[in-house]
Amino acid sequence: MDIAELTQRMNDFVRSKGWYAPDSPRPQTPRNIATSISIEAAEVLEHFQWNGEIADRDALAGELADVALYLLQLASVSDIDLERAILDKLDVNYGRTWDE
Repeated sequence: MDIAELTQRMNDFVRSKGWYAPDSPRPQTPRNIATSISIEAAEVLEHFQWNGEIADRDALAGELADVALYLLQLASVSDIDLERAILDKLDVNYGRTWDE
């Protein structure tokens, strides 16, 4: 499954919950979704709060999936081709100089 297919599956889910409706209690605005990415990323970090070992791989996988789904959603509502953005950023990074 590619990014476009994952995005479609995510859009289908959001639509099925009614979150695209104008009166939704979870408005799908870029700001709201960016906030949700930050919250979910903090939940990823919680897995490493007191030690560097992965204690619950399944729980960590679920949090990573949450971050990825919100990222797909933010790109979608912002009309950004995430696949193109990733490839462009990789090109930029290949040209960067990194500290040793």
